[in-house]
Amino acid sequence: MRSLFIKLILAFLFISLTGVALSALLARQATTREFGQFVQDQGQNRFVTIVTDYYEVYGTWDGILQFMQTTDTSMQGMLMPFNGRNNPESPYVLTDQNNRVIIPFGRFDLNNVVSASDLSGGIQIKVNNTVVGTVINAAAPALDARQQAYLDRISRALLLGALGSAAVALLLGIFLARTFTRPLRELTGAIQSMAEGELKQAVPVRSKDELGKLTIAFNQMSAQISQANELRRQMTADIAHDLRSPLTVISGYIESLRDGVLKPTPTRLDAIYDEVQHLQRLVDDLHTLSQADAGNLTQNRQTVAPQALLERIAAWYGHLAEAKNISLEVKTDEKLPSFMADPDRMAQVLENLVGNALRYTPDGGKIVLSAGADADNVLLKVEDNGKGIEPEALPHIFERFYRADESRQGNESGLGLAIAKAIVDLNGGRITASSEGVGKGSSFTVSMPAVKGA
Repeated sequence: MRSLFIKLILAFLFISLTGVALSALLARQATTREFGQFVQDQGQNRFVTIVTDYYEVYGTWDGILQFMQTTDTSMQGMLMPFNGRNNPESPYVLTDQNNRVIIPFGRFDLNNVVSASDLSGGIQIKVNNTVVGTVINAAAPALDARQQAYLDRISRALLLGALGSAAVALLLGIFLARTFTRPLRELTGAIQSMAEGELKQAVPVRSKDELGKLTIAFNQMSAQISQANELRRQMTADIAHDLRSPLTVISGYIESLRDGVLKPTPTRLDAIYDEVQHLQRLVDDLHTLSQADAGNLTQNRQTVAPQALLERIAAWYGHLAEAKNISLEVKTDEKLPSFMADPDRMAQVLENLVGNALRYTPDGGKIVLSAGADADNVLLKVEDNGKGIEPEALPHIFERFYRADESRQGNESGLGLAIAKAIVDLNGGRITASSEGVGKGSSFTVSMPAVKGA
């Protein structure tokens, strides 16, 4: 039995039948017990009433046994006569003032003296506040035909109720089993489709319970896997493109030099060298990203002073900014706290940001390196008044090989911002980008947890 649908139906049916059967059995036992007790109390009270009335009329117990064994039509309006000592409807024993049996039943023989323990459970007969006898219940009274028919009707009603409950339980089990297994069947189908290569799947969310949450989580996973697969394909294509371009240049130069078409001048050798360096940077960037993904990127974490770090970057790129007629400024708040990070890795982050700013800031533009602090973080910013970033490109700016400007050319690998984000994440920080639009410049902010008390 491999079907979860059938298992759930049988489980619901079994649990329901078990519960109904136990309830019916307990109800039957309780009804029988309570009805039997009612009949017993009724018979005992009637017996007590008869013998009490007899004593009140005659003032003695003489003749009580004969009275109970015969039908005295003259007393039927007041007394209800019994029909013999072994009548199952009157299993009661009567003793006199001396605890002697005057109406026997069962083990209580006529004229025997009853022990105090047996008398303790009896009902005393009082006339004029004087105890004149005791009634003992010697056995449970048997039910007559009408009483037994009543219990039989109760049993039939319980049986019909149990069968009705079983039918309702079966229908409810089928409904619940369908409700529970439908999203599982849909999830199974979606998983099989993913196994066949269709990674993007969307299963309808039919509830807000655990199955609904499972479906939502699956849809999110499917979307992320599909997106990751698309990014992988795009990254593979971009890597192939970035490798093909310098290799084509190098191959063309070498082939021309080999065939004697071109002479090995310093300019041509420099061009080949530049393309080799481009390949080297791409390989290094890919290696850095792979180490970051695996968590194996070497880190030498220590206390970093924000102002010193920015001044270091400004010194490195000062001559490039000056050559492009771009103003490169450093602005920092006073008494800035330090933060914990690998200073060389953080310098690599800022190098990528400043390199991008120089690339997209026109002559006469301005780049500002600034440092500030909020309640718990040190904020490092690289701002420029250059080309800016389109709003639709901002959410993707840190993706690998993403190019907001598809037509851009140059030796950059397209991995700089992705590497910057990976390094900042590994150091416990956060990097964001903002821009008011094309032609209005851009701003990159690196937020690092400040060292307490620094």
